[in-house]
Amino acid sequence: MMKFAAGGVALLGGGCGDGVRAGRSGKPLVAATTTMVGDLARSLGGEGVEVSALMGPEVDPHLFKPGQRDVQLLRGAEVVMYGGLHLEGRMAEMLERMERHGGRVFAVSEGLRAGSVIEADGAHDPHIWGDASMWADAAGYAAGRLAGYFPGRAEEMRARGEEVVAALRGVHERLKGRAEEVPEGRRVLVTSHDAFRYFGRAYGFEVLSVQGIATVSEAALADMARISGVIRARGIKAVFVESSVSPATIKRISEETGAVLGGELCSDALGAPGEMVDAGGRMVDKGTVGGMLEYNMDTIVRALR
Repeated sequence: MMKFAAGGVALLGGGCGDGVRAGRSGKPLVAATTTMVGDLARSLGGEGVEVSALMGPEVDPHLFKPGQRDVQLLRGAEVVMYGGLHLEGRMAEMLERMERHGGRVFAVSEGLRAGSVIEADGAHDPHIWGDASMWADAAGYAAGRLAGYFPGRAEEMRARGEEVVAALRGVHERLKGRAEEVPEGRRVLVTSHDAFRYFGRAYGFEVLSVQGIATVSEAALADMARISGVIRARGIKAVFVESSVSPATIKRISEETGAVLGGELCSDALGAPGEMVDAGGRMVDKGTVGGMLEYNMDTIVRALR
């Protein structure tokens, strides 16, 4: 197993206390940062814990800035789970400081196999849930950590972990099968930002994204021109907007190139829990990582095949 450190802006130090921290239900409180980590915590913890996620659907974790209530939630939780690899950007240093000071705080990415993390632009890519097999590794690791924190329910949590891992590996195999419905030459995924490298590597898609849009307008224009040129030259038929990113740039590229809008993909956040959608004849919950991935793949396949 590898453990990756992440830098960030210091917000507030501190750690978790020694006693059991309970939520409103009276059950031990597990705090999660993102919707993806929250889904994992609920799947592993079951009815024996209360899970509270700081971020909701369509919230971009890279830009999320916690308020005082969020900080209080983290410091009042029995366990804190987060993604890591600098996914939580502005919160990273605070989370690491809590862990260093003895808090029950861990990043699910700590459980990834050596060499599996993509490095780009001098940093680790944190979008690991795009590959269901990697998220399965993270789930197995998280189950072990939670079992250690809750010894009275350790056996149950490990069993849940095995079920979650098996389910995600099943999703991984279905996604590989669905990807084959798109001719190899058409497996080009054009999106707003670099959130699909793991997805592309796992399921055989070339990923093209527009970068630097929110910060440097000159770079954004150059990137848009670059992507538009590739779309025209290669006859790419569809481009995709993302649920947690402004669709303006992708819509403009669509208008300029004639590539259709293939649909909206979930990138840095899940849908609402219990949001059932049809993914190629399978009803899946868009508020879970597995369901979201199947929804994304179905959207991509329908647009590109």
